[in-house]
Amino acid sequence: MSHTIVLLPGDGIGPEITAPTVTLLERLGLDLRFEEHRFGGAAIDADGAALTDDTLAACANADAVLLAAVGGPKWDSTDPQRPRPEQGLLGLRKGLGLYANLRPVKPIPALSAASPLKGEVIAGTDLLVIRELTGGIYFGEKTRTATQASDLCTYTAAEIERIARVAFEAARGRSGRVASVDKANVLETSRLWREVVHTLHAAEYGDIELTDVLVDNAAMQLVSHPSGFDVLVTENMFGDILSDEAATLTGSIGMLPSASLGAPGAPGVFEPVHGSAPDIAGQGVANPLAMFLSAALLLRHGLGLEDPAAAVESAVHQALADGLRTRDLGGSASTAQAAQAVLAHL
Repeated sequence: MSHTIVLLPGDGIGPEITAPTVTLLERLGLDLRFEEHRFGGAAIDADGAALTDDTLAACANADAVLLAAVGGPKWDSTDPQRPRPEQGLLGLRKGLGLYANLRPVKPIPALSAASPLKGEVIAGTDLLVIRELTGGIYFGEKTRTATQASDLCTYTAAEIERIARVAFEAARGRSGRVASVDKANVLETSRLWREVVHTLHAAEYGDIELTDVLVDNAAMQLVSHPSGFDVLVTENMFGDILSDEAATLTGSIGMLPSASLGAPGAPGVFEPVHGSAPDIAGQGVANPLAMFLSAALLLRHGLGLEDPAAAVESAVHQALADGLRTRDLGGSASTAQAAQAVLAHL
């Protein structure tokens, strides 16, 4: 069966890590068709918008989308009238109905020394951050005057229930524990969040252990006792912050993949957690491993191909066990050398 994958290399190191990922996927011998489109800052420069209607349509008609990175100082501005690369991300999520972002965090044994936390602290860590992706303050009404600005945070019960369901279902395939992260001692949206999550839990998921954690406490526990978490589920902004914090447990944000999913049958977007790293763009030293692992998530969650996904992950882990280290991991391997090391184990 043929599968169409839309490639969105984006900005900075994006094109540099996309090319070897395509080579990796082609090496698997699957019937894949790749279709590349401009996105982010590159699209702003060429088309005047971070996400064009044509690109969104192509993504909607694809089987999956592989996104590298967007953004950079060139497009930074406080002018609300100027387009920003990040608007493309929000538009893509909204346009494809991608309401659930999954970020698995499981430190790789070969990289235990690279983590900023002590080995005994990260030992046994295997968690999944599930972030609601299309609601909350990022999508709320915004106002701006010369002296005042506001961002409205809004959630509906239906939005909360569907992301909570994703978390409970994920927990059933893991250790059966969900930590629901909110700020219910202060925010009305969090009080609704907690109420809806508990109602769904009581009605359908009594077999799952549910714990409420305030977001500030969750941030503290992630760096003091990360192995205590199994599945964390939270709203958009809290999830944005906590998932990046969790990414540092692996020793480098250059190691973490993510999957953004919507309704069954809709194409998902798969991307590394890291940014466009404009400071090293064009130098050939970017770490492509998070992009490789994002491709593995694409194979598993986007195309339903478990064996090829596991093969990619195994090749990455074996290459690291053999000593592969890019610059962000304390080594000197180039992007090309890292790619070759993984391909050698595929």
